[in-house]
Parts: sequence; structure tokens; C-alpha cells
Amino acid sequence: MKNILVTGGAGFIGSNFVHHMLAKYPDYHIVVYDKLTYAANLNNLRDVSQDPRFAFVQGDICDKEKVAETIRGYDIDTIVNFAAESHVDRSIMNPDAFIQTDVYGTYVLLEAARQFGLERYHQISTDEVYGHIPHGHASVETDPVRPRSPYAASKASADLMVHAYFITYGLPVTITRGGNNIGPYQYPEKVVPLFVTNALEGKPLPVYGDGRQMRDYQWVGDHCEAIDLVLHRGELGEIYNVGTGEEMENLRMVEILLDELGASPDLIHFVEDRPGHDRRYALNVEKIKALGWRPKHTPEQAIRRTVRWYVENEWWWRPIKEGEFREYYQKQYGQRKVLKVGL
Repeated sequence: MKNILVTGGAGFIGSNFVHHMLAKYPDYHIVVYDKLTYAANLNNLRDVSQDPRFAFVQGDICDKEKVAETIRGYDIDTIVNFAAESHVDRSIMNPDAFIQTDVYGTYVLLEAARQFGLERYHQISTDEVYGHIPHGHASVETDPVRPRSPYAASKASADLMVHAYFITYGLPVTITRGGNNIGPYQYPEKVVPLFVTNALEGKPLPVYGDGRQMRDYQWVGDHCEAIDLVLHRGELGEIYNVGTGEEMENLRMVEILLDELGASPDLIHFVEDRPGHDRRYALNVEKIKALGWRPKHTPEQAIRRTVRWYVENEWWWRPIKEGEFREYYQKQYGQRKVLKVGL
């Protein structure tokens, strides 16, 4: 493993992974391949853009010729696929883009990995493929997938395709399924950066339903370390859950966020829930812990650290919220019924 193609590397988790790998491995070369859709941002890679071990290629993972040209041109031996349409709300409004990128795009990358005989293909997946998890159970990697949104279904489909290429063609693959990542460079349509930046602007925080949905919030840097470990020590053909193993209600996340900001609970607006909203995700992470990985942050520590990053980096998020985001936000929340204001 020497020349790694990081698809979707200008996005949130992908850019954090690029920073991690370049800092840790002086002999590795990283090529970011990204379509630069709305949630990608070259500012995410500003700190590494002049590193001679880094290169950027603008391209779509659905473009077979461009993918092949990039693999040949940079002598790629490993693909780590972060490229995906990833927001559940947008998948409800427009499922087509999710099927194209998350399913067909994954197929294109798998075919390229097979054609060029790459050393490894790693797929970044999500805990959402397991669907709603009843209390008393935490998802293990052998559980069936039961996705309940177009986004989750597209990611589950990609996982199944990756596994099929391992079984059918012997392609050397691994998969990680992460909990709710938070941290630097996350596009502010996602709940934590949305709520932090809204609170800083004195705007309402639109909490879906009763806010009692359960999630595992993890620091993105911990997730990147886990992906790194699976790349180097994971068993081929296997899936690894990545999270803290702890869960909290979304409402508790909001309370921690407001406390870190010193902001009023009156900013909370309980709004009409989204369709098919899963009530609970919970991951059993014993399998990756057996490789020697441990999260360095609790969910509360991850939330507080994330809040501080957005407070200190208005230069990054302010232009985003003044652009395309405004139209999306109005479409998503402008007509949503308010159920209650404040706690």
C-alpha cells in the first residue's frame, strides 16, 4: 500500500482521512478524486494542498474512463471509497442521485479495482444500513441490513455489491460502517454543524419530532484511525462497525451543544418529523476493538470539540450558508410545522 485513491476526499470524512494519512505515513501518496458537488469543498484540503505527496483530480466515480485514467496515471494500488450522496433528507427529496453515485459509482470502482488488480478496495458505509434497532440490541456485523430511507438503501446496496465482488472475484475488500461522525469540515446541512451555526446566528434549531431518537456521535478523527487500522490489519472480506458503542438522545446532543455555546434552550423548535425517521441506531464495536482500536472521545467530548471548531472557523462555514444552502434550507424547513418552542 503506497498510492491511495481517496474518492470523495474533498468531503467531510474523506478530507479528515486525507489529513490523517498524510500526517501519519511519510511514504504514502494520496490522490483525492472528487466530483466537487455541493458538499465537497477544496478548503477542506487547503492545509495539504502544497504537500508533494498529495494530488487532486476532479472526476465522477460513475465515469469509467476517468477512473481508469486516474488509476493508471498515479499508479494507484488502493481505493478508499468515501464518495457518496449522504444526506437522508436530500435522498427523500431526490433518490435518483443516490442510486447513481452510491450504487452505480461503487460498481464502477469495484470493476476498476478488479481490472487493475489493486491491492485493496475499502468501502465506507454507515450504521443506517441496519435500519431501526430495537432497545436491548446493538447491531453486529452479521445482522441483516434493513434500510428505511433511499440513502440507507443505496449504501446497503453498495455493501452487498462489495461483498459479492469478494465472493465472486476474490477482490481484496473490507467495509467499515460508522456511526454519526462529527467534527471539522462537515457540511452544515447535517445536524450538529447546522445547530451550532444556527445558534451562533440566533436562528432556531429545528429538532425533528420529540428529539428522542438515539444516535452514536463519534469524533471523525477516531473514525479515520479505525479505517486506517482496518486497511492495514483488517481481515479481507470482513465488515467492521466503528463507533463509540455509546448512544444518546438527539435532544441530549442539543443540550450539550447549547451548554458549550452558553446559548438559550429557547432556540429549540420541535418540528414535524421526517418520513421514515429511524428511532434508534446502536453499534456493537467489539470486532474492531479486537484489532486494538479504541475511540479517544466520548460522544459528549466529540460534540463539545465540534462546537468549538465551528466557533473558531466561521471563515469556513459562513460562505457555505450564504450560498446554495439557503435554497435547500428553505425547502427543507421553511414549510415544516413547528410543534413546540423550547424545552
